[in-house]
Amino acid sequence: MSKFTSKIFGPVPSRRLGRSSGIDIIPFKTCTYDCIYCQLGKTTDKTDKCSEFCPVGEIVANVEKAVKSIPNIDYLTLSGSGEPLLHSGAPKLVDILKREFNIPVAVLTNGSLLYRNEIADTLANADVVMPTLAADCERTFEIIHRPYQTIKFDNVIEGIIKFSKKFDHELWLEVFLIEGINSEIDKIKSIKTIINQIEPHKVQVNTVTRPASDESAVAVNEKKLNDLKNIFGDKAEIITDYSGKPDLENSQTGGLENKIITLLERRPCTEKDIVEALLAHKVEVIKILEELINMGIVEARPQHGKIFYMQKRKLKSQD
Repeated sequence: MSKFTSKIFGPVPSRRLGRSSGIDIIPFKTCTYDCIYCQLGKTTDKTDKCSEFCPVGEIVANVEKAVKSIPNIDYLTLSGSGEPLLHSGAPKLVDILKREFNIPVAVLTNGSLLYRNEIADTLANADVVMPTLAADCERTFEIIHRPYQTIKFDNVIEGIIKFSKKFDHELWLEVFLIEGINSEIDKIKSIKTIINQIEPHKVQVNTVTRPASDESAVAVNEKKLNDLKNIFGDKAEIITDYSGKPDLENSQTGGLENKIITLLERRPCTEKDIVEALLAHKVEVIKILEELINMGIVEARPQHGKIFYMQKRKLKSQD
């Protein structure tokens, strides 16, 4: 039996969901994909097999504790260290979260498993489902996502389209663009054709903003991204950096070091991200980051003119 324990992290300063409290229900880097742009590094357990990695009841209990201690949560979000729909209890979890807590529930997914009816049909109660589209053909799909061997482009697209027709709530489609791979006009027009079939409520155009797992994942510059966004139509928006401001009256000081470590385990963040996510004082955050770097727990990495802090990964020894 797995010793994996679900974790609640954040609230993360999400560029799409405001102050989103992440619910991590998948062991680290367990995913159907090994995306070249992933901010958490290479996938260590690539699979298409669903499993109950941890009991749903345990997850709900952890969420209850978090909701009581964290102010001003905008969304409860199934996300984190891998593909959340690989957890066999994910659809049941969505229903329980909706019933028990008066907070909207979002599911952040790569969309690779929505072609399976047993998964797609039971996500009906989610407030928002957010799949990703980055390719227009099998070859580009393989280059960007490096999927598990059974996951094929046509099935993924067919699954997202079919799901969108049945889902009664908000479907926000993330279109992830990488310079030199899917950012040329012919690719953009081909992706637009697929978007027209999906008919999402929002098209959220994104590119590489945090340190990626592969150096071939290069960001599309701001001007070009704006030009490409216009091709996608009136529903399209560029996902900008989160702009919330810290609430100093409710600033979290107790256990801040552990909160920062838990946050950085799930995603690289700037100093500003951490301050806003945890409602913390800037000086205290800087002090703790310096200590964590000196202890070898966290590392700082420059990216696009910003400094991102991330968990320092230990290399596996070679036998």
